[in-house]
Amino acid sequence: MSGPLHPKSRYLFSLSLLVLLSFQGGCARGSAQRGLVVAGSTSVQPFADHWAEVYMKENPGRVVNVQGGGSSAGIQAARTGAADIGMSSRELKPEEKDLLEVIVAWDGLAIIVHPGNRIEELSLEQVQNVFAGNITNWAALGGSNHLITVVTREEGSGTRGAFQEMVMKKNRVLRGAIVQDSNGTVREIVANDPQSIGYISLGLVNQKVKAVRFDGVEATFENIEQKKYRLIRPFLFVTSGAPNAAAQEFINFVLSRPTQEMVRHDGLIPVFKD
Repeated sequence: MSGPLHPKSRYLFSLSLLVLLSFQGGCARGSAQRGLVVAGSTSVQPFADHWAEVYMKENPGRVVNVQGGGSSAGIQAARTGAADIGMSSRELKPEEKDLLEVIVAWDGLAIIVHPGNRIEELSLEQVQNVFAGNITNWAALGGSNHLITVVTREEGSGTRGAFQEMVMKKNRVLRGAIVQDSNGTVREIVANDPQSIGYISLGLVNQKVKAVRFDGVEATFENIEQKKYRLIRPFLFVTSGAPNAAAQEFINFVLSRPTQEMVRHDGLIPVFKD
């Protein structure tokens, strides 16, 4: 007979079950209301919330139920049918390529520090060393003599996956980093800790934090569009097979010219150029 689960194992099991039940419950409610369930990336979620709000206002009677959970969870929800559309803020892995994907926007990944931090620029190598724990004091980077507080996203997050792929590569984020489950909470920690560093969607950078130049290039939408700023990732909608009619209608809406203008206004890079 198997022994009792280790406390950490019980926590992970409960968390996985909670996410699954949340998606299934949302799907059941959406079905009851003839609604559409869109679930996954917490980076895409606030933007999808806005798109869904406008879509439902323009299409009375339509219901779009947008949920979070992370990119990996959203991909799995689309695969199992718990969601009509999964949201991902990272590229699909080889084993996920059986799903159909649609790029609905592009997003820059910003390296952020507290506005009071005098550091204005970091190189790829410096960011790697900071997040790997090889550089632990701001003085080593030309800053004040204070220990660096590293803030990262959770495993399974599309933002974490994109950061790992584009910045860390084969290096691992140090175990002592503060782990948060959304871009918003990463931003709040950095905004309130002068010695912290994190990474978030460029579309969510505000006056509370400062995006540093990366390899000498400022994190701006113009530099992304001109392919000067390298930290860019797709925002994806994914489905298992061809989208159902309701899903296809919402995807068409998001890809339409007016919504893509909204995408730009929301701080993302539209799929279509002017």
